[in-house]
Amino acid sequence: MAKLFRAAIMGPPGSGKGTISKRIAQSFGLLYLSSGHYLRESMAAKTEAGVLVKSYVERSMLVPDHVMTGLMLSRLEQVSGHSWLLDGFPRTLTQAQALNNLYQLDLVISLNIPYETLRERLSDRWIHPASGRVYNLGFNPPRAQGKDDITGEPLIQHDDDKPEALMARLRHYKDVAKPVIDLYKSRGVLHSFSGTDTDRIWPYINSLLSTKMHTQPSDTCHTHTP
Repeated sequence: MAKLFRAAIMGPPGSGKGTISKRIAQSFGLLYLSSGHYLRESMAAKTEAGVLVKSYVERSMLVPDHVMTGLMLSRLEQVSGHSWLLDGFPRTLTQAQALNNLYQLDLVISLNIPYETLRERLSDRWIHPASGRVYNLGFNPPRAQGKDDITGEPLIQHDDDKPEALMARLRHYKDVAKPVIDLYKSRGVLHSFSGTDTDRIWPYINSLLSTKMHTQPSDTCHTHTP
């Protein structure tokens, strides 16, 4: 049986994680596991975890590590026979350590996108709240302005996607992500990609994964700047 491949992708809000993750999943057959998707799913299903998650989300608070870890690790247990790509987890060092107790990651992709690019992308970003579907007026607009393609329901713009809130979100992301990035760098599985255009970054990620999935992980950390 082929060795299972476990990977994670990290990046600030608007860095293109979702777009790249879906391309990776389609190109390499990895199961795409988005923490945001499971948070919404658990809230919609009104599970015990979902009710707890909703109590934090409604107060605009971050979901605590122990809740997030419990939700994601139980999901990973259900797909233990699959190769997968995590998006949005682990977000903190505590979450990374809990994950490492059960699974060794083969690859962690970190996206470094300039602030101006993130600001432009997020000012154009509109969301269908019920499903989490994301539209971008610049490169992925809805078919009808302000409406979700599938349900026709209204799209919203998150307050924290607005420029005045974005700087605080980015600062928070950097503070929380740095120890996680340092951990994976020390393990030799971190690969960083810098650039302003997802389509220009993608060939480098595609090439890296093509190599990684046919060889053992290397012991070096690389930075890629298209």
